[in-house]
Amino acid sequence: MMFVDYIEMGKRIAQRRKKLGLKQKQVVEAADLSEKYLSAIENAKSIPSIDVLMKICTVLKTTPDYILLGAVDDYRDINYDELISDKIKNLPKNKQFFVYNFIDWLAEQNI
Repeated sequence: MMFVDYIEMGKRIAQRRKKLGLKQKQVVEAADLSEKYLSAIENAKSIPSIDVLMKICTVLKTTPDYILLGAVDDYRDINYDELISDKIKNLPKNKQFFVYNFIDWLAEQNI
């Protein structure tokens, strides 16, 4: 069973806002909310209605499933550079060599 962790939801809203380089004031103006209300949502002190959630998602150019559950359907929203780098740096050198060769081969493919 899925449930919404409102602390994490608030963090995702704040992270997405910051990733887009937006201040709270810009989001509240675009979503027609009060700054105090958005702050309360980001700090899990208030739970937004569906209408408010949709306004926030529109302004932040994201989906409700991402905000509510952290689900990512769009591969473009993932920072693969960081994820790949973290995985590779923990591999032994011989495996890093194989990863490098695979990436080189993959870059040559027409897929």
